[in-house]
Amino acid sequence: MIDLPTPEPASGEVRIRVHTSAVNRADVLQRRGQYAMPPGAGPVLGLEAAGTIDALGPGVTGYATGDRVMALLTDGGYAEQVVVPAGQIMRVPDNFNWILAAAVPEVYLTAWQALGRDTPAVPGDWVLVHAAASGVGLAALQIARELGARTIATTRSPDKADALEGVADVVIHTTSGEFADQVLAHTDGNGAQVIIDLVGAAYWAENLRALALDGSIALIGLVGGARVELDLGQLLGRRAHVIASTLRPRSRTQKAELVAEFTEWGLPRLADGRLRPTVHDLIPLTRVADAHRALEADEAIGKIILVVAEDGLVPM
Repeated sequence: MIDLPTPEPASGEVRIRVHTSAVNRADVLQRRGQYAMPPGAGPVLGLEAAGTIDALGPGVTGYATGDRVMALLTDGGYAEQVVVPAGQIMRVPDNFNWILAAAVPEVYLTAWQALGRDTPAVPGDWVLVHAAASGVGLAALQIARELGARTIATTRSPDKADALEGVADVVIHTTSGEFADQVLAHTDGNGAQVIIDLVGAAYWAENLRALALDGSIALIGLVGGARVELDLGQLLGRRAHVIASTLRPRSRTQKAELVAEFTEWGLPRLADGRLRPTVHDLIPLTRVADAHRALEADEAIGKIILVVAEDGLVPM
């Protein structure tokens, strides 16, 4: 633990007293020195947090000190206090505790960016989600369902395959990285209209085989590698749309627009239970190394939540 000055909110910002945060793969990569940091990002890890507003910067309206909020951050979620633009916070639903609240911002906004904006799914579509037991994967499956789509989930773990039963319409347990034949079999040979890919290179060839004509691939992760030999003729043959997207480096304006969209569409669904984050474990910040090891070992189903208080207790 280190001591840093208390951050002060500038114009349009709020300061949050952080109760809970969450671990993301970007945190692990940043810790290893393998993450390209966006301009202006600070050294403190943490891309999301939940807590109470304890200070308002000039020009902030619609919020008051003491409000319960969850925030999309560029950095600082592992700290006791963090400053964030007001456009990047959402109110915590009344039926959510601090544990669930911290499991929302990064994964649901990433999934919404893909399914609600970049490669929108429509009723009746088949949506194929890779690494489906991850936080983003589970959020994508739920959002696709709420958009009226049918879902196919892939995972390499038999335990995770069991956990995905009932979440996705079809679960494919693949140990070899081959899944296209099963996707085609479940879609009457048509393939998936939308593929949410958190894997990258290792799944590229199979993705093209599993993609429907005029289908879309949203590339939002590279856990399976970043380099692949590309046959442009295959893309032409599928009339494929490929969109690669990240969230952290986006501008404040872009993030605020995304948060506003999800606030309108997603918060009512979180409040009534149609969307529900999955929490794998709750770990005090003093044991953050254990949380990172669990993520590196690919053990988690859903989110690993960090309790920031020194006593390791979650506030009521």
